[in-house]
Amino acid sequence: MSPEATDYAATIREDGNSVVILDQTRLPSETVFVSLHTLVDAAHAIRAMQVRGAPLIGATAAYGVALGLADDASDARLNRVIETLAATRPTAINLHWALERMRRVLQESALAARRDVAWKEARAIATEDKAANAAIGQNGLSPIERIFHDGDVVNVMTHCNAGRLATVEHGTALAPVYAAQAVGIPVHVWVSETRPRNQGLLTAWELREAGVPHTLIADNAAGLLLMQGKVDMVIVGADRIAANGDTANKVGTYLKALAARAHGVPFYVAAPLSTIDFACPSGAAIPIEERAAEEFGAAVGNPATPVANPAFDVTPAALISGIVSERGIAQAGELGRWKPGT
Repeated sequence: MSPEATDYAATIREDGNSVVILDQTRLPSETVFVSLHTLVDAAHAIRAMQVRGAPLIGATAAYGVALGLADDASDARLNRVIETLAATRPTAINLHWALERMRRVLQESALAARRDVAWKEARAIATEDKAANAAIGQNGLSPIERIFHDGDVVNVMTHCNAGRLATVEHGTALAPVYAAQAVGIPVHVWVSETRPRNQGLLTAWELREAGVPHTLIADNAAGLLLMQGKVDMVIVGADRIAANGDTANKVGTYLKALAARAHGVPFYVAAPLSTIDFACPSGAAIPIEERAAEEFGAAVGNPATPVANPAFDVTPAALISGIVSERGIAQAGELGRWKPGT
């Protein structure tokens, strides 16, 4: 299938039978599209980080359910498909949110209609993510506008990749940056490399594609730049936000939040409502994924050296200036007003 088959952003596209993703393990050196035809393909894409970013993982998982029901839409098969996809990555709640939404909708559907319903619902999840992220961009523009003074450049720091590559479209943390660019506010982004998988290189790649000025930095340079007053605000994405506002994001985020607080720099989290886990009381209950030591690559040196490779850390709510969603900006302790049914 051609990558131009649908109107979706380049991160994920589909034609009702297969799904095409942009293989992020090949970026930034190559732009390669990969077709997913089976449940195994979708699970591998998530686990191997061919798709990255909580919202995009959720959308891919939804499509994975549709792929997994191609020949058998029974309850038993549906449960096996969801269990397989749920086991791919533990921290990003959007994955589990999307799977539970697919389960609920499909269990209410007639068996004969399930395959078509699965594709329709996966498509709806992707479309809603696009709209939510566009709204995050507009809502997150207001802090940038408050910082901006005529003739000045707003210096934003981010960590990991929370741009359009991490979502169906627009991005989360980068969506306000793109919104600022659209209204003529000059923005410069400090991009931390985000070891060991170097997702910061993906951020740099897409900022370059979008024409946004940016500078790539080593992760450990962030504190110095904050101390020197070279950062006006920090904005990051999230893989799971607990009910009290504690937020899990790529490991290294917590250190930036600490340094931002020490130097009076506002620290924002941007994520769709699907990233908030109201069943999780605090960050202490968020599972932290431990990835393979091999991801350190040549830096490991001696293979006998023990390696710890936590993929995420948790930033306490007290360090977060505001959480930006499609509903607006809330203080971390005010998330209850966004709970479904309120």
